[in-house]
Amino acid sequence: MNSSTHLKIGDPAPDFCLPDQEEQVHCLKDYRGKWVVLYFYPKDNTPGCTLEAIEFTALKAEFEKNGAVVFGVSADSVSSHKKFCEKHGLQITLLSDPEHKVLETYGVWQLKKRGGREYFGTVRSTYLIDPEGRIAQIWFNVKAQGHAEQVLQTLKAFIS
Repeated sequence: MNSSTHLKIGDPAPDFCLPDQEEQVHCLKDYRGKWVVLYFYPKDNTPGCTLEAIEFTALKAEFEKNGAVVFGVSADSVSSHKKFCEKHGLQITLLSDPEHKVLETYGVWQLKKRGGREYFGTVRSTYLIDPEGRIAQIWFNVKAQGHAEQVLQTLKAFIS
């Protein structure tokens, strides 16, 4: 990760275009006028990532009612995302970033340590982007359980 890539609240959210689990390309700029929840997660079909995706799916209608779209982003392939959605009945849009370009731009592709070994991976993080395309809130290194509800409550506080 480039340490100079520290996005802050109030910064314009960097634009990107990525394919989803159905191979449809989504560009951030196409969602101006809506709130965007951009949540980054490490890996499809792992316990924490599955829990988080299920929680965002359960709250999808609530996010939409409040003018927001939800995107999950990981380095997994389009086909991996498709299988992940089918296996768990996920109703959210998962974006594939196998080259880590967006993950790096948003500062979530970092050196991690587990069991004495070091490797690069995604730090579970979420950006809430306002209708003007600016970063309204950032959560880094979040715990999966309950996070979707936390993001929803923050969104509701912004729009009330």
